[in-house]
Amino acid sequence: MGRYRIRVATGAWLYSGSRNRVRLWLVGARGEAALEPQLRLARGEEEEFDLHVPEDLGPLQFVKLCKQHWLVDDAWFCDCITVQGPEACAEAAFPCYGWVQGDGVLSLPEGTARLAGDSALDVFQKHREKELKERRQIYRWATWKEGLPLTIAAVCKEDLPPNMRFHEEKRLDFECTLKARVVEMIVKRVYTLLSPWNRLEDFDQIFWGQKSTLAEKVHQCWQEDELFGYQFLNGANPMLLRRTTSLPTRLVLPSGTEELQAQLEKELQNGSLFEADFILLDGIPANVIRGEKQYLAAPLVMLKMEPSGKLLPMVIQIQPPNPSSPPPTLFLPSDPPLAWLLAKSWVRNADFQLHQLQYHLLNTHLVAEVIAVATMRCLPGLHPVYKLLVPHIRYTMEINTRARTQLISERGIFDQAVNTGGGGHVQLLRQAMAQLTYCSLCPPDDLAERGLLGIPGALYAQDALQLWKIIARYVEGIVHLFYPRDDVVRGDLELQAWCREITEVGLCKAQDRGFPVSFQSQDELCHFLTMCIFTCTAQHGAINQGQLDWYAWVPNAPCTMRMPPPTTKEDVTMAMVMGSLPDVQQSCLQMTITWHLGRRQPDMVPLGHHKENYFSSPKAKAVLRQFQTDLKNLENEITARNEHLDLPYEYLKPSHIENSVTI
Repeated sequence: MGRYRIRVATGAWLYSGSRNRVRLWLVGARGEAALEPQLRLARGEEEEFDLHVPEDLGPLQFVKLCKQHWLVDDAWFCDCITVQGPEACAEAAFPCYGWVQGDGVLSLPEGTARLAGDSALDVFQKHREKELKERRQIYRWATWKEGLPLTIAAVCKEDLPPNMRFHEEKRLDFECTLKARVVEMIVKRVYTLLSPWNRLEDFDQIFWGQKSTLAEKVHQCWQEDELFGYQFLNGANPMLLRRTTSLPTRLVLPSGTEELQAQLEKELQNGSLFEADFILLDGIPANVIRGEKQYLAAPLVMLKMEPSGKLLPMVIQIQPPNPSSPPPTLFLPSDPPLAWLLAKSWVRNADFQLHQLQYHLLNTHLVAEVIAVATMRCLPGLHPVYKLLVPHIRYTMEINTRARTQLISERGIFDQAVNTGGGGHVQLLRQAMAQLTYCSLCPPDDLAERGLLGIPGALYAQDALQLWKIIARYVEGIVHLFYPRDDVVRGDLELQAWCREITEVGLCKAQDRGFPVSFQSQDELCHFLTMCIFTCTAQHGAINQGQLDWYAWVPNAPCTMRMPPPTTKEDVTMAMVMGSLPDVQQSCLQMTITWHLGRRQPDMVPLGHHKENYFSSPKAKAVLRQFQTDLKNLENEITARNEHLDLPYEYLKPSHIENSVTI
């Protein structure tokens, strides 16, 4: 006779507990034992009880669960079941971290990570095959729009698998805070009904409510060239700036601009000339909002890096040259102040579009969703890469589904307030998809290609490289535990299928843009996994958090432009500036959405600090602890550096980075 001590942990989320009865079986190599404990499946609690079994079950392989109900199927969120066997047997963990619904039998395998074929016991192989077969029926691909990454097959959030849904606290916070902000938006709109809206200071009428310290700084200094340039390095979108290696062919310098040309050539020779080219917006149709045509431009801005580290604009070309039109007007810092300000506003509007659609939605959200769906379809729960990645796909499918039904849908937020809405945003995404390369998602390659390495004031670049190295060490530590040689990588059929699923299926045959279709070595696998985790965590943090700071003051990043770009400098008036910037309703909507999406989430899980124990081996747990230590050290370094900065850069502080794309 042997005594088994069993602990059953219920999730801490709202409604995690259940009033239904649960039956359990222990399944070992030499037999199984059924038990019907009177479990109290209470939220956040752990039940412990003993089971006396007359025969030796041998090494435990599975715990089986069956939840029984009479009238109401009361779902139960099971965290984990642990079993301490007779005498000196090691404790076995059976992780679940999911909802138990219906009255079917759920088999939880012993949680030691293992590759297919690692064990002579085919019982685990049969479980893997059965699990993946069921998952492929649950997690199906769908096409939201042709030419874009595939998505989870879900028309609305209710169609999602239960384990991909927001927990109740998250749902309540998301929906209630959004409603509160909508009420605030209505109050602001009513407040301004009888007030004039013809000066930049009139935006102060709606610049109240919750806002950050940096947002207030932007409010005070947004017209300064120094802050304008700073945003290309460390603002909401640090992904477009590049060092100039030759003057852009689109930059037409007519007669009379010889002094400007000489200045540009000098900065070019010194290696201090930079550019931000928004040519991707050329030809994108502009929206029509409430019957009023909106306008869109594809600017080019040339900037110089001063010895002090300041990045300052030298010239702005609002539209690319057209063979059938005169050369486009070049706007300079020496122009009349309103003309120069309006030119910068066109640049900031263009940056808003590429930031939100290309670098935020496509390069983080949609890529993360492809990784998430492929992981659920191709990697069983026992696979070490599944255990490595699953903390980093939490909530991603639901937040993306909500975006497709509320933000970028027909009559969604983009259609209501953004000049790329009404279909232009989809066309822009398709064009951005053609530029989505493997290297563009890997900071060491991307920053080198853009010539941004070694710039003292490029704080995003510095922190991104540090985080990439830390994540890479973490990934290598886990990978080397399970893949001691390159041939083991090549021989893992589940892993290779996962790679093909991402590149050929989810990313629509992206191998021509550098994405791998197979892994031939440990190094290739580690690099790809580092990209996956970095994209789902640090990169999304850098791109998402800045909305709260840089977009709250609407003139700094207008979501739309309501008049055509100026073609002359002398005719620019305040009426033209205000007539170009978003109106009150559009401005209120921008403030509401960017605050809602950029704020820190109440149930935020910092990078590397998930509570779920997917790995049970001491060596894997040690790798995770070292990862957390490395992140803490980087946190201290960034904190110390920021103390000496006028504008602290905090988006890539590890404690500010969420463990997955959740908002």
